[in-house]
Amino acid sequence: MPLLATALLLALAPVAEPASPLLGSWAVDVTRLPMPPEARPKRVTFTFSDAGAGKWMTKVDIFGSDGSERHMTSTYALDGTPAEIQGDMAEADTGAVRLPQPNVMVLQLGKNGGPASTRVYVVAPDGRTMIETAAYVGADGKPLLRTNYFSRIK
Repeated sequence: MPLLATALLLALAPVAEPASPLLGSWAVDVTRLPMPPEARPKRVTFTFSDAGAGKWMTKVDIFGSDGSERHMTSTYALDGTPAEIQGDMAEADTGAVRLPQPNVMVLQLGKNGGPASTRVYVVAPDGRTMIETAAYVGADGKPLLRTNYFSRIK
C-alpha cells in the first residue's frame, strides 16, 4: 500500500479513549467524615468498573463500627439515563451518571421518584486520590454541601 494511503487510513482510524482514572476501587477517609468518631463507619469502599456495552457498574460497601454492613450496586449508561440501585437503598433507589471529563463523574441520585442528592467525583491528576462533593437539602430545607475524601485501593 502506498505510504500516503497508509497515512490516511491511520488518520481515519478510531482512536481509543484512555480509560477513566475513576475506574478502580476507592476507600473513604473515614477520619475526615463530618460526624462524631463514634458514629463513623469502620470502612467505606466504592468500586467503579467497566460493565461493557458502554456501561459502568458501581459497588458501594459500608462497614459500620457496630458490625453492620450495607451494600449497594448499580449498572448504568454514562449518558444520564436513570438506572436502578440494588441493595440497601437508605439514601437512593435510582441514579443517573455523566462523565464530562475522564476524571470527573456527576451523579444525580433519586429516591421514591424525587431528588435525593447530587454527587460530583473528581480524581486528582496523580490518580491516587479522589474528592466527592455531595449536594443535598437538609431536614430544615436549606441546601448543604459535604466533602468526602478517597484514596485509591487499586
